[in-house]
Amino acid sequence: MENRKELHIVVFPWLAFGHMIPFLELSKHLAIKRHHISYVSAPRNLERLLSKIPQNLIPFIELVPVPLPRVGKLPPNAEATSDVPFDDVELLKKTYDGLKEPLARFLEASSPIDWIIYDYPSYWLPPIADRLGIQKVFLSLMNGWSSATFGPSSKMIKDGDGTWSNPENLTSPLEWVPFNNNIVYRFHEAKNSLGAAQTNASGVSDMFRSGSSVRDCDIFAIRSCRELEAEYLQLLEELHGKPVVPVGLMPVSVEEGQRAKDDTWQSMKGWLDEHTKNSVVYVSLGSEFALSQDEITELALGLELSMLPFFWALRKQAGTQPELPDGFEERTRGRGLVWTNWAPQTQLLAHDSVGAFLTHCGWSSIIEGLQFGRPLVMLPFVLDQGLNARVMEQKKVGIEIPRNNRDGSFNKISVAQSLKVVCGDIHGTIYRDEAKKMSRMVADKNLHNQYMEEFEAYLHNKRPKPEA
Repeated sequence: MENRKELHIVVFPWLAFGHMIPFLELSKHLAIKRHHISYVSAPRNLERLLSKIPQNLIPFIELVPVPLPRVGKLPPNAEATSDVPFDDVELLKKTYDGLKEPLARFLEASSPIDWIIYDYPSYWLPPIADRLGIQKVFLSLMNGWSSATFGPSSKMIKDGDGTWSNPENLTSPLEWVPFNNNIVYRFHEAKNSLGAAQTNASGVSDMFRSGSSVRDCDIFAIRSCRELEAEYLQLLEELHGKPVVPVGLMPVSVEEGQRAKDDTWQSMKGWLDEHTKNSVVYVSLGSEFALSQDEITELALGLELSMLPFFWALRKQAGTQPELPDGFEERTRGRGLVWTNWAPQTQLLAHDSVGAFLTHCGWSSIIEGLQFGRPLVMLPFVLDQGLNARVMEQKKVGIEIPRNNRDGSFNKISVAQSLKVVCGDIHGTIYRDEAKKMSRMVADKNLHNQYMEEFEAYLHNKRPKPEA
């Protein structure tokens, strides 16, 4: 049997827990193979991630703290997107760019390094890795259909035809997608997302960051699988001229997920246990993008009007103070619970009483909902969320809440009607059935572990060969 070399792999995610946690999951799979992982992030982030590393893997995963430089009005303890208002995320990217020199010093001092796995904002990293002879993996935490929407990396970098200057350009089928495809933005989504294509508070657009990161990588890894979207994975290879290697969906079991403390969970579980199987709507719209007060009001009134039991994880975003309608909690007492602190999403979705998931359609949340077979009621806002919602509706695992195409507004009636269809209406049977069918693939740990095995083998076989 071949004596397999243990690799030294540096992992450098963006400063969002929706990125740091999947990067850590990938690190754990590589550490199981006894590769040495240097996981680099800001100190406070690493403290919050430490509990997620199993004891048997601690010898193989080195957490490397690199302090963030202070930028503008960011508070001293702001190290993740959840620590700042949504509008200040661009400032966080500016401070992230300040890691260029300290990361370069770490890489130089830690040689030899076989691979570095990096995230989309790190456009400045590939030239450093090339100088040091380190091979590069760009890891996309978007799926293939979302990644393909932005076209080839050359287009993302220069935007020579002005695709990203007009929202209307993103609301029609795209010329570089050769097969029948209606996975496009609504006008309001495109308008909200176009700021990423323009120079902003960080001084560098997201399109330039992403395009450069993809252009300069050796491998394009992606959180996806062929069973879900083989045609889009093939398209990405053609668009970018890079090997595209899926790493699977990384479904997290309840045992592996972040669990609430026993007393907190017992309080939640006690409430859920009072409701019948598949009767409760779990509501969570993420912890980073802040809804407007009007949106919170209409959502609350829609939940009330639906007459369905609901558990609403309404975590306050940094810098916001959402207010519920007067008397809402009293009128829905017993039927609804509004939880304003951190909530263990995996545990909640796994509970038998939960029958549907009202979600913002972040990719991680969709995976978590579908792995437990929960049909989706979808309310997307920015970035890839709307594209994910189009696909999930096409796959008949849920429906979008109707809204105004131009300004994105919705009302309590559209919320209530959508919930009733998915949760109990005879017309919603197909969504409930298809979500259960898809859960068999999404929750298949053996399938997705095999993707991790293939990725690890790819890194091993493509590692730099020692000089003769």
